[in-house]
Amino acid sequence: VTQATQQEMRTYVCAQCHVEYYFAGEDKVLTFPWANGLSIDNIETYYQEVGHIDWTNPETGSPLLKMQHPEFEMYSSGIHSRAGVACADCHMPYTRVGSVKYSDHWLRSPLTNVSAACQTCHNVDEDELISRVVAIQTTTAGLVDDTEVAILAAMDAISAAMAGGATDEQLLDARTLHRGAQMRWDFVSSENSTGFHSPQEAARILAEAIDLARQAQISALSIELAETVSLTSGS
Repeated sequence: VTQATQQEMRTYVCAQCHVEYYFAGEDKVLTFPWANGLSIDNIETYYQEVGHIDWTNPETGSPLLKMQHPEFEMYSSGIHSRAGVACADCHMPYTRVGSVKYSDHWLRSPLTNVSAACQTCHNVDEDELISRVVAIQTTTAGLVDDTEVAILAAMDAISAAMAGGATDEQLLDARTLHRGAQMRWDFVSSENSTGFHSPQEAARILAEAIDLARQAQISALSIELAETVSLTSGS
């Protein structure tokens, strides 16, 4: 941070809060899980290494992680970050009063101020810019909904396996897969751009979440199937 450029600081001022974090140890030390990098995969590996969980789902017994609001991490994988655009460039665009130029301190969505926030760089009609944003957010929201359906199906399957007498050892894989799906859904759902900060990364994360959730569902169903086959064979 001591070597950050002024432009980088215009992002870091936001990244002080708009990040994923947790409180480590008995002293509850504010900690960013970035030792391995900023991606969801890096963060998941970090949490696995330190053994951190935020809560245990009462229906499935899965040890889960609660994502906070990882705007900085998601933005860091997007095209605006790679182009050197800071958070403040869009959310606090430069304004001028007489001869004085400063960052607008009316912190708000760029969509409420497209001319200053977007058209300074993008020589595109305002309606077209807005429609591009809406298209990205609509697609992402649809994927979030699909992910929720898959996670709920996984939870139902795990709960049914538990009700049928499945052991913690038998359910380990299903619960681990549930954890991976849940944190990925939460990473995108809790990130406040609805995919806009990094559309391809948001879609990738949700695709993985759906896959992991369905794997968790299959894993739990296979336990029930094995138990049924065992009982049938025994009779």
